[in-house]
Amino acid sequence: MPQEGVLSHVKRLLVGDPIPSHLAHHERLSRVTGLAVLSSDPLSSVAYATEEILRVLVLVGVGALGLVQPIALVIAAILALVVFSYRQTIHAYPGGGGAYLVAKDNLGELPALVAAGALLIDYVLTVAVSIAAGVAAITSALPAWHVNRVELTAGLVVVLMLGNLRGVRESGRIFAVPTYLFIVALLALVGVGVWHVAAGTAVPLAAPPPPIAAAGAPLTLFLLLTAFANGCTAMTGVEAVSNGVPAFKPPEAQNAAGTMIAMAVLSIAMFVGITLLARAYDVVPSAQETVVSQIARAVFQGRGAAYYLVQAATMLILVLAANTAYADFPRLASLLARDRYLPRQLMNQGDRLAFSNGIIGLSVFAVLLLVAYGGDTHSLIPLYMIGVFVSFTMSQAGMVLRWRRMGGPGWQTSAVINGFGALVTGVVLVVVAVTKAREGAWIVLVLIPMHVVFFRVTRRHYDLVAEQLSLKHWVPRPRRNTVLVPISGVHRAVVAAIDYARTLSADVRAVYVNIDAAATSQLEREWAQWGQGVRLVVLESPYRSLMEPLLEYIGRIGVERPEDFLTVVLPEFVPARWWHHLFHNQRALLIKGSLLFMPNTVVTSVPFHLAR
Repeated sequence: MPQEGVLSHVKRLLVGDPIPSHLAHHERLSRVTGLAVLSSDPLSSVAYATEEILRVLVLVGVGALGLVQPIALVIAAILALVVFSYRQTIHAYPGGGGAYLVAKDNLGELPALVAAGALLIDYVLTVAVSIAAGVAAITSALPAWHVNRVELTAGLVVVLMLGNLRGVRESGRIFAVPTYLFIVALLALVGVGVWHVAAGTAVPLAAPPPPIAAAGAPLTLFLLLTAFANGCTAMTGVEAVSNGVPAFKPPEAQNAAGTMIAMAVLSIAMFVGITLLARAYDVVPSAQETVVSQIARAVFQGRGAAYYLVQAATMLILVLAANTAYADFPRLASLLARDRYLPRQLMNQGDRLAFSNGIIGLSVFAVLLLVAYGGDTHSLIPLYMIGVFVSFTMSQAGMVLRWRRMGGPGWQTSAVINGFGALVTGVVLVVVAVTKAREGAWIVLVLIPMHVVFFRVTRRHYDLVAEQLSLKHWVPRPRRNTVLVPISGVHRAVVAAIDYARTLSADVRAVYVNIDAAATSQLEREWAQWGQGVRLVVLESPYRSLMEPLLEYIGRIGVERPEDFLTVVLPEFVPARWWHHLFHNQRALLIKGSLLFMPNTVVTSVPFHLAR
């Protein structure tokens, strides 16, 4: 099988058969698959949001852990407010109401680019954090695997990448089962745990694992705000449904809104339930075991089948939560590319109707981040939430201006809802930025402006290209074409190239570089017989260089005829086997590379296929 056939076969095996464009509407999401594909991030964040709050409060002492409950309730209320605000965005922007589009439509270019940069960074971090947290669930159940975190995280990114390259519908099928398994497992855990607490049969952990740090820090407002900021990870990914409205089956807006409400109810129920059980069972955060693992061990009284089911479901949903980013990062990148803020390759859909370049790029960036941070969830969390709340705030502020501009019945109420949402998320953004800056969030605060600069540089490049390609004020004029055929001898490949060159112009010249007088004399005699009357130009090369005399001659013609075309026709061997290339020089490639940037110069090859 030829090499191209092997590569194509491997691609089909990994990605699947191509899907024709006219079947794109069949790849849409239902509410069931939409919840799995677009809501797995906020649903899965309940697995570590409570733990992130406890990891701060434990610095004060075990007595301060009781504050986790009021903090969680405040976060749950804000989550409900944000979801209700985004529900309005879905109906206002049924074509996709991501923060970038809303800000672009209502706030202008700069806020839109800030929102886009924040979202792209957030999506990469979503993949890294979710997969790192999933591996933490694995290592909690199987401590011996703890030393292979980076390898595990990188391998899981590759699995997700391949799943998404297969296309929307198949990724929905792949991710639906783990998502609903997690929902059932967590609700069962919360239900059984609450039943034990209500019945008075809840038995706190007899020997809690060593805490992550020694207690004794003062209970300050800054520490409480830090705990609150950590817990706000429960809100990550909420905007994904509004970003992905076009991915739903008709009626798109109605299905997306229903999916978002279901996601909010489930997320709040599981987050509050896990938080209450953490206190009821005296759970203390540990570096060796997650909070959910400790709760499951306490509720199910050991590491039995139910415990391992919860851990397996948690691991799967956390790994697959990254699929939220895989659904939205490529789509946002394609929108930015359409607006000429990112390379145009990101607009292209692959064989399976997925934005393949965006999927691959997201995977590469996520793996680099996981390697840089050792696959550790808690090291990545401080970087995570800046982008989320920048996009929240921009989107809701844009909606306020939209309601004011559009008017209509009840616009004041809608504007108040979105305005309050923007105010609350803006305050949370400030809290997160201040409390997390020292832990690494400053990197994101620097990266967002860098993204904006890159967007504008890219747009300027495309604008300049469009200006130069414009036909405005262009006047066509006749041009002559000088055709050069560099030769190294007289043989069938050269004769074929001469035949082709003579179809292009009356001015055809064969060019030969003299590095051996005897060989040159022999070539001139043969040319008189086989040259078909084409002029032979012999260039002297005192230092035995083949390229320099040729390039100098081409340069002289360009100076003499600056407005005319110059075509270089290259006779080129095509070996029967790929490894036969080792037996031939690559002079044609060198000439092509050297002439690539010369204006009005065309380089073409006349292939001569060798039989064996």
